[in-house]
Amino acid sequence: MFTDLKDSTLMTTVHGDTKALHLLHIHNALVRQALREHRGREVKHTGDGVMASFARVPDGLECATAIQKAFAAHNQANPCEVLHVRIGLSAGEPIEEHGDLFGSAVQLAARICAAAEPDEILVAQVVRDHCLGLDHLFSDLREIRPKGFDRSVQVCQIRWAG
Repeated sequence: MFTDLKDSTLMTTVHGDTKALHLLHIHNALVRQALREHRGREVKHTGDGVMASFARVPDGLECATAIQKAFAAHNQANPCEVLHVRIGLSAGEPIEEHGDLFGSAVQLAARICAAAEPDEILVAQVVRDHCLGLDHLFSDLREIRPKGFDRSVQVCQIRWAG
């Protein structure tokens, strides 16, 4: 799973370094709390987001949903510090080296995150395939052409608001 804080560079330009860092700390706290609650492991911070992994695909979906709900609650309570995050998930067997993860599943999750809109959770078809009985969570499939991949990939949105 990857998260990406919308307009993080613009936040620095508009608010200055100190306020932008404060807003990034809010992102980090909300994401890390959800990771703790859903058995996620933060692999690394990406500067304006987090790369995380899960042993079970449903844990990743529950965590992503919890993150978006936490941001929505934060935004409602703090209208002067509104933050939006995009989230992308894939599943597979990455290669681990020195605590970091590599491989096509990781790269695909990053590309799916980049294709997501703010406040959106996008997942690869393989994630949906691992979640039998949870069809009500998924929107219809659509295709994206991730940068660096030689073929289109089926993705769907997670319905998290409600």
